[in-house]
Order: sequence, then structure tokens, then C-alpha cells
Amino acid sequence: MDISALLTSAGINIGVCVVLLSLYSVLRKQPSNVGVYFGRRLVSVCSKRSDPFSFERFVPSPSWIVKAWETTEEEILAIGGMDAAVFLRIVVFSIRIFSVAVVICFFLLLPVNYHGQEMHHKRIPLESLEVFTIANVKEGSKWLWTHCLTLYIITCSACILLYFEYKSIAKMRLKHITGAPPNPSHFSVLTDAEKMYMIFKASAHEQNCQPSFMQRGLCGGATNSLEIVSRETDNVSGKTGSGDFDLATIRKECAAAVVFFKTRYGAVTAAEVLQSSNPMLWVSVLAPEPHDVYWSNLCIPYRQLWIRQIGTLVAAIAFVLVFLIPVTFVQGLTQLDQLQQTFPFLRGLLKKKFMNQLVTGYLPSVILILAMYTVPPTMMLFSALEGSISRSGRKRSACCKVLYFTIWNVFFVNVFTGSVISQLSFFSSVKDIPAQLAKAVPRQASFFTTYVLTSGWASLSCEAMQFLALFCNLVKRFVLRIKDDSSNCTFSFPYHTEVPRVLLFGFLGFTCSILAPLMLPFLLIYFSLAYLVYKNQILNVYVPKYESEGQYWPIAHNTTIFSLVLSQIIALGVFGIKRSPVASGFTIPLIIFTLLFHQYCRQRFRPIFKMIPAEVLIEMDQKDEQCGRMEEMYQKLRSAYCQFTITPHELLGSESLNHHDNEKSIPDPEKLNAGNEANQLNGSSSVVHCNLDIAETSKK
Repeated sequence: MDISALLTSAGINIGVCVVLLSLYSVLRKQPSNVGVYFGRRLVSVCSKRSDPFSFERFVPSPSWIVKAWETTEEEILAIGGMDAAVFLRIVVFSIRIFSVAVVICFFLLLPVNYHGQEMHHKRIPLESLEVFTIANVKEGSKWLWTHCLTLYIITCSACILLYFEYKSIAKMRLKHITGAPPNPSHFSVLTDAEKMYMIFKASAHEQNCQPSFMQRGLCGGATNSLEIVSRETDNVSGKTGSGDFDLATIRKECAAAVVFFKTRYGAVTAAEVLQSSNPMLWVSVLAPEPHDVYWSNLCIPYRQLWIRQIGTLVAAIAFVLVFLIPVTFVQGLTQLDQLQQTFPFLRGLLKKKFMNQLVTGYLPSVILILAMYTVPPTMMLFSALEGSISRSGRKRSACCKVLYFTIWNVFFVNVFTGSVISQLSFFSSVKDIPAQLAKAVPRQASFFTTYVLTSGWASLSCEAMQFLALFCNLVKRFVLRIKDDSSNCTFSFPYHTEVPRVLLFGFLGFTCSILAPLMLPFLLIYFSLAYLVYKNQILNVYVPKYESEGQYWPIAHNTTIFSLVLSQIIALGVFGIKRSPVASGFTIPLIIFTLLFHQYCRQRFRPIFKMIPAEVLIEMDQKDEQCGRMEEMYQKLRSAYCQFTITPHELLGSESLNHHDNEKSIPDPEKLNAGNEANQLNGSSSVVHCNLDIAETSKK
């Protein structure tokens, strides 16, 4: 691939981006599209735009760019939550590190690569991209020290930025937790329903009191360690007691129960303590937020989870193998000589310059992108089948799967190009991995560059346009004749697709920085545009329905470290092939330093993202007790984890039924009005509510 083919691809993508972003700036001004481009504002403000006709509505303008640029991180935290702020931090980190890389590589490496061998150079548009890669540097060149120095600068800069970002985000996470309103999940633990039933039943008999149960509802009791949850639940459940709601019913309904504690510290203590000598017999973990509960998975027994995880792993591997078909076809398009030999009838067509440039420079990445659209929904399905009890956990698991899948297929499978047989033969010589990568990566630099253009630039303009939502809105208004701007079709931010995409481009940038530095300016433009587009979407489109409180940053940190180490291993192989023992010798300590830095960050910052420190929880408990907010929190806990919302009208209706027929006192959950979006999932899960102070009982 030559420079002219690269410029052709760049020109096509620049044109697509300009047209789509200009069209977006016009469509967002139309009152009929307010539900598409301002869904979050419809939910928060509950207002509609006026419909005055003005010429300005049909003229593209950069007002949305200015607004996105001026928005501060504090506003993003208030609007989009912790996850949105962390996601933008990932983008900002990428802008900073690749700004450094662009300056160093363009002024230091590109001249060395271009003049790496004594040859007659063509005009720049006719030059092959390989001339600008490290493959053009001759063996034994004394200028390879520049590549080693650049690798050191990029690695040290990345580690410094990672350290300060990790430290800052950890502080932001703790500040966000302590500054937010009391969270029911901090007082709640998910435990074994059968065990809790036996405890409640035994405690009730000790006090000569029967606990009352309601199917898919609440549980109350009165003992030394248990407090009565709600008198109203007795009216709802009628005479349904421990005798009627037996152990067999609990086993049939749900394998888990939510237990409330009087303090946050008590809940954390119970979640961390091993409840039984058999770790799989009785498991307790902190419960997710009420809006974050994935109700349909609460009925999955813990002993089935490892089987489900193995099953989804096997299914994911099978999906990867099937995906080799489109990837292999794409690689055939990038190698024009092989394509002409396989399909002789294409020789005449491919002799045309424009068709040649289109097939080799644009079409392969487009085909791969279209095939990649099937990956996120598939991985989301696998993550749901794994048994995650929270929606944020399911999305985070899908994020990791999509990330691994894209890195494997976009980078490794494309690097070791050819057929499926050549992919498998790679594993027969694992010791030659650095050398094989060193030979293969520079050859694929042109494909990775065009992939950044098509999958990066074009995808951002498509993200701004919201084609699917726009199409649905057009059908609703002009086919179904529905004119109201309903906010019921809003979506949460698709972290499971966007985080892997951003991290994949960062991965490509690190691995190709010293090998093919010509890609870096295109990457920097992508991250700069991504910062504005994603910020605009967070402000106007997506509604934060649940969040993981910054859990995506450790994923970004680990991916960056992996990218750095892989780039160093590839550089080590290149220096070995180029016969530069000095550069090879200096690269080995850099690999060790990077791994030690990663281990330090894991010990220093990772525990803060796994668990909230007890010191912080105790301070929050003491502050709430002094301010008198605990009683208010206890009142909220009584109705926090209800899959279906019971309205006061339904509650009064059930009370009147109790006077006529106690057997019909339990309302049908299927007829109850669903509350918020998190409670609209159907399922047969049963949630048990109680109030247990583990700290007081342990002291006794």
C-alpha cells in the first residue's frame, strides 16, 4: 500500500465525517428529533422544545462542540456519574500520551526510517508505507538507538500518567462514595436464602413469634438481632407465615436473599467473613444497588456459576473460531497479488488505480467493521448467561470479553495473516513469538492505519448521528403517527462497546508507535474527536441508570500495561532481527520495570476499587448517626429491593381483601405496575428483607 492509497482512505473518511457531523448539527435542532438527541434532558427536565420556524435550524453550526468543550468534569460527574467521568479520563489519558508519541516519533523516528537504507526514493505520494516503518532500517544500523530511546520515553511517560490518573481516580471514587446520598447497597448483603430462612425461623421460635413472608416481597421478624421491617407487609401477606411459606417454596423461588444491616461496616464485615467451612455452601457478597440488580439471575444457585462460566468460555472460543472466516477474507483483500492469483477474473478490474486503492486501502477495514457489529450483543448474552447479579457487572464482563475479542481478531489474527492453518501453526513455535511479531507487525501497518480511519473516525460520526434511534423516531412519527416525545426509550451509555474501542486504538498506538509512527497522527485526531463526541453524548443523550463507581479504570490500566509490554517484546524481536545487541540489552530492563510498576499499582490502588475501605464506611456511619439520617435510611431499606413496586392504592386494596378472604391477600406480581427501568425485568426471584447488626452480635 502506498501513500496515495492511504490518502484515498483518509479522504473518504474525512468526507464521511464532515457530512455526518454537519447533518447531525442540523438534525439536533429539529423539534421532532428532541427525543433522539436530547433524551437525557427529557428525563431530567421533562420539558419540550418550542417549534418556531427559523432559518438557523437548517444551517450546520459548531455550537455542540463549544458546549462539550466548556463542560467541566464536575458537571460530567453530576450528569453522567462516576463511570462517565472515568471513561472521559481514559480518552484524555490517550490524548496526552499520544501527543508525546507524535512529537517524538515524527521528529526522531520518521527521518531515520525513511533514510534507513540507501535507495532511490520516489515522490512522497508514490512511496510505499513500508518505507516509513522500521522495516526500512538496514541490519546493524547504528541509528536503532533512536527507536530504543523513543520506547523508553513513551513507556516512562505512560507510567507517570497512569500513576497520577490511578491516584486521582481512586480519590475521586472515595469522594464520590462519601459525598453521594446514602446508598442501600452499602447496608445490604446477598446471601443464601435457605440459610437465612432457617436463621429467621429459629430466631422467631425462640421469641415465640412467627416471621411473616410475602412471595417476591418482604420478610419480617422480631428477635434480639432482627428488627421488624414493616407492619404493612403483614397486611399484604395476610396469614402467610413460616408454616405456609415453607423451605421447599424458597428453594423453588430463589437461591438468594438480600439482608439489611444497621451499619455499612456491619454489611462489609458479613460480606467478607467466610460463613461456612465449605466455601460453596453459604456465600455472602455485597448486594448491588437497587437499580443495578439483575433480577432474573438471582435465582441461579451459586454452585451453577462455575459451570456457566466454563460454558460461556467454550462458547466464546467457538465464536472466535467462526469469526476467523471474515478476518481471513479481509486479509486476502489487503494482499493484492494473492487476490489476483485466487480470482484471475479480477485482474482487469484491479489494474485501475482507483479500484486498486479502494480495495486495498478502504474495503478490508469496512468489511471487518461490519462483522464486528455482531460481537457486543453476543458477548452481552454470554455475560448474562454467566450469572452476574448486577447489570453493571454484566456490562463490565461484556466489556472485557469484547476487548479480548477485538484485540485478538483485529491485531493478532490480522498480524499472522493468511489462512486458519497459518494461525494454528503459530502456536507450534511459541519461543519465536517476538521474531514473528517483529516481522509481521510492520507489514500490517497499512491495514491498522486504515482501520483507525474507518472504525475510528467514521464510528464517531455514526455515534453522534444515532442512526438506529433516528430511524425508530421517523417510523414512530411518520408511520405510526405518534407525536409525543416520550422519554421511555432512553438508553444508558454503551460502555461494553465504547471502552473496548478506545482501548483497542490505544493498544494499536502503543504496539505500532516505534514500528510504524505514521499511524500516530490519525490516532491523535481520533481521540481528540472522541473527547468531544462522547462528552456531547453524555450531556444530552444517555441516561445513567446504574454505575460501577469507576470500575472501568482498572480495565484501562491493565490494557495499557499489556500494550506497553507487548510493544517492548515486539521491539526486542525487531532489535534482534536488525542485529542491534545494545538496543536489545536496554529493552529487557524496561520490560522488568513496566511489570514491577504494574505490580505496585495493583497493590497500591486496586484494593480501593474492589472494596470500600472500612475506615471510610465507619466515618460515614458515624456522620449519619450524628446527623440523624440513619432512621431515614432504615425506612428506605424496607422498600429498596422490591422487584415490583406496590402502589398505595394496591396496598389499600389488599388490606380490604384481607377482611373478606385471607387466602387472596397476596397481590399478583404480574398485575403490579413496574416502577423504574431497573425493576421491569420479569423473573421468579424472591427477595428477603431484614435488619441484622453483625457488628453487635460479633461483639457479644
